Amino acid sequence: MIEFFSSLIANLGFILDRLTWLDVLDLLLVTVVFFIILQLLKGTQAVVLLRGVFLLIILIGLLTSLDVLPAFSWLVQTTFPALLLAIPVIFAPEIRRALEKLGRAGELLPVEKNPAAQDLISTIVVACSRLADRQHGALIILQRRDSLEEYIQTGVRLDSQATPEILLQIFYPNTPLHDGAVIITGGRVIAAACVMPLSSSGVLARSPDRQMGLRHRAALGISEVSDAVAVVVSEETGSIAVVHGGRMIRRLDAERLENILRAFFRPSQPNQGLSGMLRRLFKHSSQEDK
Repeated sequence: MIEFFSSLIANLGFILDRLTWLDVLDLLLVTVVFFIILQLLKGTQAVVLLRGVFLLIILIGLLTSLDVLPAFSWLVQTTFPALLLAIPVIFAPEIRRALEKLGRAGELLPVEKNPAAQDLISTIVVACSRLADRQHGALIILQRRDSLEEYIQTGVRLDSQATPEILLQIFYPNTPLHDGAVIITGGRVIAAACVMPLSSSGVLARSPDRQMGLRHRAALGISEVSDAVAVVVSEETGSIAVVHGGRMIRRLDAERLENILRAFFRPSQPNQGLSGMLRRLFKHSSQEDK
């Protein structure tokens, strides 16, 4: 063991003596790539799995470097290629989610100016305020760029103008459409009683209180697989929350809800080129850290 560490220190000294600025730049680029990947996977179950995989690889590397364990070294060298092929299968949902985040971060198209969006925001604020006062649970999904057609097909198509009265009627307790989510596109209620994917990120499990149920998990779930904005009204407490990008802002009043929604749907100019894509990516990562 002492000889192993002595050899390791000697090899490290040999590498450092021949390190150039190009080698430093190479290492820096690799570090940036791994940092971006970890930021994209942050908040998912993949982080825990990656931690276990890294520890396993380090342990296996140390054990296989010992000449006193030839049988174990042979076993590892034989099964390691199969483990590498199994990684994409194990991490399939997380890889897809990370690629979707990267694709949304790299969008170069501007948000289209939609005059109807401002009227829709007023409708959502009025409806959620009334639902909160009555403690009627609600889940409203506002579609943005990403298509929600596969989730629209799980509900009942309405295609009606979005008004506070329509939303109050849909989410009235014990009515046929009150369970599930309402999906709104372009100022119209496209469908109600839609089934949303439930979040598996563990955000709610780390919450200090346990007052969030399936509606909040569904809101987090749809925000993790799309760029939609979800508005949730709690049936137990009547509190209002907005969910986007796997993050939740809770305990909102009417004024804060309106300001947040207007910020999401405010038309903006795109940042062109690779620098704009990286700027949005790091901005998105910093917002997730808050």
